[in-house]
Amino acid sequence: MARPAAETGGAPHVPVLLRPLLAAVAPVSGVWIDGTLGAGGYARGLLEAGADKVIGIDRDPLAHEMARDWGAEYGDRLSLWQGNFAQMDKAAEAVDGVVLDLGVSSMQLDRAERGFSFMRDGPLDMRMGQEGPTAADLVNSVEEAELANILFIYGEERQSRRIARAIVQDRPFDRTLPLAELIERVLGRTKPGQAHAATRSFQALRIAVNGEYDALWQGLMAAERVLKPGGHLAVVTFHSVEDRMVKRFFQLHGDKKTHVNRYGDQTHEATDPFTVLTRKAVGPDAEELAENPRSRSAKLRVGRRTDIPARPVEAAELSMPMMKQTPQTPRRR
Repeated sequence: MARPAAETGGAPHVPVLLRPLLAAVAPVSGVWIDGTLGAGGYARGLLEAGADKVIGIDRDPLAHEMARDWGAEYGDRLSLWQGNFAQMDKAAEAVDGVVLDLGVSSMQLDRAERGFSFMRDGPLDMRMGQEGPTAADLVNSVEEAELANILFIYGEERQSRRIARAIVQDRPFDRTLPLAELIERVLGRTKPGQAHAATRSFQALRIAVNGEYDALWQGLMAAERVLKPGGHLAVVTFHSVEDRMVKRFFQLHGDKKTHVNRYGDQTHEATDPFTVLTRKAVGPDAEELAENPRSRSAKLRVGRRTDIPARPVEAAELSMPMMKQTPQTPRRR
């Protein structure tokens, strides 16, 4: 989801890449799933563009509380389902489109009590669904080597060993700012214009706590199962690992084959579950960057469902970062 103004220097929340997304799936109609409802930017965009109904899915109870207010104007055109988008095919079947806007939402970062932000002091929580082990449980319990692996694999933090060593020496941690300040001491004070020193580490902890890569893997397969032929899957990512997983999924399940018959005429027959509509990821244009600087890292990929039956894909085929479960790792519920 788009990052909040307080952490990015941008304006209030607006849905990122909404214009190119709507253009890629036009004309919008039928039933859509917004698998990452958040503050409702994409759901409202789809409804305003002509969707007959949007099913808003989010594991965060706060998203559903907020939707009761803004969603009232849409009546029964908006329905809500609390859960993980990885299980979206339990909420609906045979839909016309699925939108996924990955990462943490602005409404979560904006609330210090949720513990996602390294800019605000709050409990070290980071749970999107507000259940299961917290980030504090993780940093205070796992061994140093495993913590370093989490920071490196999920956050691509090159100084993961130094940070993990310092955390283990100074723990326990139960608040966000003391942890962010420790990381800044290890890596050096953040210079103006640079990303905060704790950015990668907080990203890694959030991904580990919420099992985000596993949810993306399962969610892509669920979207393939729930979409009817001709339906669209649109995914907005915010960092390279997510984008690589989505790209690989469309490479493996995207139909790019053109067949030539004996008379030399070219024909196109679907051989895979999707036709890829974005050969390269779509980023923000100059207008959007000017309106919303926080969109700079966003990438959009879109595919259209064919009538080829859905088929599973292994996590390793998507180059999904994985860690072995150990007895010290708090398990997600």
